[in-house]
Amino acid sequence: MTSHTDTRPVDVGALPAEPSSTPAARRSPVLAGLRRALPIVGALVGIAVVWYGVSYLVLPARQRFLLPPPHEVYGGAFSNPQLMGPMLEALGRSFAVALVGLLIAVVFGIGYAVVMSQWSWAERVLYPYAVILQTIPILALVPLIGIWLGYAFPARVAVCVIIALFPMIANTLFGLQSASAAAHDLFTLNKATRWQRLTKLQFPAAVPSIFTGLRNAAGLSVIGAIVGDYFFQQGAPGIGGLLRVYTQRLQMEALLTSVTLTALFGVVVFTVFAVLDRAVVGRWFGRTTR
Repeated sequence: MTSHTDTRPVDVGALPAEPSSTPAARRSPVLAGLRRALPIVGALVGIAVVWYGVSYLVLPARQRFLLPPPHEVYGGAFSNPQLMGPMLEALGRSFAVALVGLLIAVVFGIGYAVVMSQWSWAERVLYPYAVILQTIPILALVPLIGIWLGYAFPARVAVCVIIALFPMIANTLFGLQSASAAAHDLFTLNKATRWQRLTKLQFPAAVPSIFTGLRNAAGLSVIGAIVGDYFFQQGAPGIGGLLRVYTQRLQMEALLTSVTLTALFGVVVFTVFAVLDRAVVGRWFGRTTR
């Protein structure tokens, strides 16, 4: 029994077309950006609807000053330079405090984690201190920080460092210890030094975890700056200090505007580090964007 091979020409047009990988076939970047922005826009619209509903449907007219509608809050605040000027200056001071505190937390947290990753006895000795620092409520430490460091810029930075430090330590340590045993065996066979193992194996493996800790620490440093401003009243006020003043005076329009600026500040800081995370980690590890 012989086999017969069909040598007739194949109609290329009859074959199923392969998915096109040309840029024209892909989704437009503009449409992709709009699709990512839709949930944010929807959330803002939902907040506005709830806000108007509470102002006009829940609160009686004589108590509407407790939650004025958005157009009254933002219309009066943004058109008043005597209110917005000090508020933006205070926001800039809080940004400086958060940035300095974040830098200190990043440097100290990575160094702390590196020491623990190199010696098991160091991890057993040092890690409990990081856990204790994380579990103590920051409000219990604020009076001591004020007594020891005063109530100005250094004390506010210290609050940021305390709040933002643990995510950097925990995530960096996890990343440094995440390299596989096979990779460590390969470095051992090649008689790599401790420094070579750290810089060429452990640190590259820890990059995703480090950026996760950096993203979390960035958001927490903003919280620390606002908490420090709220409690430390000496020196030029930050946005947290203005929140306290507006609360005591029941200036609801100014209070709600400052809360909005604070929320936008936190979102911007988190977004910047999230984009940096996507750019660096995606380039190193081939992460695809959706």
